[in-house]
Amino acid sequence: MRRPGPLLLLVVVTAVWGYTFVPVQKAVGAFPLFTFLALRFAVSAVVLAPFAAAPLRRLPRSGYLAGLGAGALLALAYGLQTAGLQLTTVSSTGFITGLYVVLTPLLALALFRTPVTRAASLGVALSLVGLLLLSGIPGGSIYGNALVLGNAAAQALQIALMERFAPRYDARALTFLQMAVATGGFFVIAAGRGGLAWPHTGVVWYAIFVTGIFAGAFGYLVATWVQARTTAARAALVFTLEAPFAALFGVVLLSERLGWTGWTGCAVMLAGIVIAQPAAAGTLRRLVGRPAVGA
Repeated sequence: MRRPGPLLLLVVVTAVWGYTFVPVQKAVGAFPLFTFLALRFAVSAVVLAPFAAAPLRRLPRSGYLAGLGAGALLALAYGLQTAGLQLTTVSSTGFITGLYVVLTPLLALALFRTPVTRAASLGVALSLVGLLLLSGIPGGSIYGNALVLGNAAAQALQIALMERFAPRYDARALTFLQMAVATGGFFVIAAGRGGLAWPHTGVVWYAIFVTGIFAGAFGYLVATWVQARTTAARAALVFTLEAPFAALFGVVLLSERLGWTGWTGCAVMLAGIVIAQPAAAGTLRRLVGRPAVGA
């Protein structure tokens, strides 16, 4: 694909994703975590519903199962990420989230015995060094960073699942099912913890609608549209821009101070992500080529 338009649009989406760490951190500091996530994904589901109605009627049972499984992993990822964001910095959260690119080959090795290339191994080593450096910055938290790292692992699993099943089923239907599953799961958790509430501040409502409409519904629809018009390698490389965008907005809007240690950690981690990215894309292509279980 030679036209830059779709990739530039994807850059805008990654900038939105990086920015949303800021309002989310503010919102969950003043509102119950799981209720916020439930409302966020409910908005995304409502926005996507008109686009997904017809494809859902044509979706086979196996497509529903794929959507439900991917939705459960998506909910796990966002739950861990948002819980970690309460404890650590926006910059750390953004860069550690980007480690899903590095973790994909490792998970493929563990689950499918797919060989790990030298590039992936080097990416893992650099990312671990960067993670250690980031954990020592002011405002950072080892426990918070560990939660966000768990989110990156869940995202890697979710991406592998979607890369395997997305070509077989309608993307609008799969995306809606993921949002709906996340909504239901977070409402159940919020109710069980006694945290159901209605937002009463503009800060919380702003975060809900920005993440629900622009980062959620719009972001996923654009990403799906672009990925159908470019290579997986190019799209995945653009996705890594979410991390530096998160650091930029954290510094500019929240006055976060990373210092030389933090910025060095970010640079080392970003290098690991970029180095591992071709290996991750190759792993996903091999996984897509495997026959489905029971096929």
